[in-house]
Amino acid sequence: MYKGKSIGGIRSVLYTMKIGRKVGFINMIKTLLSKNSCKTCALGMGGQHGGMVNEQGHWPEICKKSVQSMASDMQAPITENFFNKYSIKDLKNFSPRELEQSGRLNFPVFLNSRSNHYSPISWEKAFEYIEKKIKKTIPNKSFFYFSGRSSNEAGFLLQLFARVYGTNHINNCSYYCHQASGVGLSKSLGNGTATVALEDLDYCDLFFLIGANPSSNHPRLLTKLKDIRKRGGKVIVVNPVVEKGLLKFSIPSNIKSLIFGSKIASEYIQVKPGGDLALFSGIAKYIISKNLIDSDFINNFTEDFNLYCSKIKKLTWKEIEYSSGIKKEEIEKIGNYYSISKNTIFSWCMGITHHPHGTATVQQIVNLALTRGMVGKKHAGLLPIRGHSNVQGMGSMGVTPKLKEEIFKRLMELDVLLPTIEGYDTLACINAADRNEIDFSFCLGGNLYGSNPDSELTSTSLSKIETIVYASTALNTGHVWGTGKNTLILPVLARDEEHQSTTQESMFNFVRLSDGGINRYKNLRSEVEIIAEIASRVLGDSNIFNWIKLKNHENIRKLIAQIIPDYNKIGMIDKTKKEFHITKRVLHKPIFSTKSGKAKFFYHHIPKPYYLKVNEFQLLSVRSEGQFNTVVYEEEDIYRGQDRRNIVLMNKSDMNKLNFLRDDKVVIKNDIGTMENIHVRPFEIKKGAVLMYYPEVNTLISQKVDPLSKTPGFKSMIVSVKKADSSYRKLKL
Repeated sequence: MYKGKSIGGIRSVLYTMKIGRKVGFINMIKTLLSKNSCKTCALGMGGQHGGMVNEQGHWPEICKKSVQSMASDMQAPITENFFNKYSIKDLKNFSPRELEQSGRLNFPVFLNSRSNHYSPISWEKAFEYIEKKIKKTIPNKSFFYFSGRSSNEAGFLLQLFARVYGTNHINNCSYYCHQASGVGLSKSLGNGTATVALEDLDYCDLFFLIGANPSSNHPRLLTKLKDIRKRGGKVIVVNPVVEKGLLKFSIPSNIKSLIFGSKIASEYIQVKPGGDLALFSGIAKYIISKNLIDSDFINNFTEDFNLYCSKIKKLTWKEIEYSSGIKKEEIEKIGNYYSISKNTIFSWCMGITHHPHGTATVQQIVNLALTRGMVGKKHAGLLPIRGHSNVQGMGSMGVTPKLKEEIFKRLMELDVLLPTIEGYDTLACINAADRNEIDFSFCLGGNLYGSNPDSELTSTSLSKIETIVYASTALNTGHVWGTGKNTLILPVLARDEEHQSTTQESMFNFVRLSDGGINRYKNLRSEVEIIAEIASRVLGDSNIFNWIKLKNHENIRKLIAQIIPDYNKIGMIDKTKKEFHITKRVLHKPIFSTKSGKAKFFYHHIPKPYYLKVNEFQLLSVRSEGQFNTVVYEEEDIYRGQDRRNIVLMNKSDMNKLNFLRDDKVVIKNDIGTMENIHVRPFEIKKGAVLMYYPEVNTLISQKVDPLSKTPGFKSMIVSVKKADSSYRKLKL
């Protein structure tokens, strides 16, 4: 296992200095210190505590991801000449990074089926066009897609408009990341979010980091992990890939760590991809067989343990070892750590949720926590590590195909006529488009094309939609490969540019207030202003909803306080400026929001193993250190030591078996697609697995989903890897 120098540290500081010179140090400092929440991950910082401050008051809280996002929003505006010069065909030759760095969108542009170029269009003509198209569209032949970067106010308003308009085809990007967490936690505990607060991490003595790489994606979390190690606790990393930043990391905000680095993982469990369900079933078997359970907690606060227990006992170690790729002795060692822990936190990310059994694995993690009463107490619990800065807020605002019963009830009490037809999840909307059942789509931020599995089919499906409207800050691959028959891009304000304050919800259920207020560009509109204008034109203003008045964010927040459960404090946040934790979510007492009031055990069978053939591997799609979600800021992935993105990382022994040398060109292929001109390189990854970069690798990802969460198996595909010789390229695809 890698034992070299720590990563992060000085290089991150130098990168920040580089960005400062590029955008101007005064502009950068002004942005960093503004009272706006971070625009990247859901760990959260900023808001009314001040820039670079978390909810505990700790300063400085900043990471390279924050700087990258900030720099992107501070680009010079894109020019009309750009769109005159580059056709859609030309733009298809741009890399994701080149599109992102083309400049800030600063005026609406329109592309119709008769044109090869986007053309500028006035705001008034854009609104007139949208109004006409929506009025002509049957509501259930439309869908609305939401990014996790938008505000609570915009999310709430758009889903409200869509439902009053008459459709439930409302979904967000979580279907491609943590939907399995929400579904699994809700069924087990009655609530689909984290059960811990940020300060709980300061007191736990055992932290499981499962299927996650925060060194690249949530760097500020490593400060907490460093502190756990410092006070004698343990950090158990479970990951098929050995990520250098999870072994040792230099944290720039801590001088000692910056110079000498900080150890992160106490134990590194290199599980098979998707073998986590078997691994945690094995730990549960150890805990139960040794009678190390918390019987009082189980008897008083849970249900269905006896059935679960009997099923776990019947599992054989042979089955557990093969499916997890971990020996019994190692599993029991981890089980022993857990058995003596007083406060354990289980955290996970998309290494868990990106499998057809993702929800099942989430519930098995919950089961393991329940066996020892590690839910419903201080300093212990469950933590899905969310990606986008407000993806959790989107769920809270009702951005789902089916509204929660309480939200539905409260809207009905206002005499709102709501649609009752079943709404489509994200992938179902793409499939409906492929069947020519969608005429209009509105995408609030994000990159719907780039986040979807099976890129070719997604592009074809979107091209069948009569009109697609994107509300965006910069160009992305969706604007090029995800166009409809007619496509309209509306340029929007970034969070720190808003003319009115907005709110965001972190993965710790903490709601922040962002002031906005930075004036960079003159021709942009806020997302709320755009939505309210469209709603007023399409539906008209009524006694129930005066859409023009809802351009005022304070009016929206008062409505949120009235409609969204446990969000009542948001109604006065303009006056109080008090940010808050959402009630009933942080579980410091064993009070569960299930029908019975008890947490529920769910047993799930370990999936039947697939036996790899010669040249076959299980493919893992991952983000690089130089990107955030589908946005690629840098081609280089410095934490993995890679200088390009068209690579496949493979275990050295697997390379030797196939007589591959470093940088041999290979072809990656399966029933979904083919990727050529790929360089093979050695990496410390579980045998039988290979790693490639998302979103490019979506070409190879099928639309097979977890039946419970509808999340695609981005880390479960089987591919063949062969040398790129002439005889192979002649094979029939």
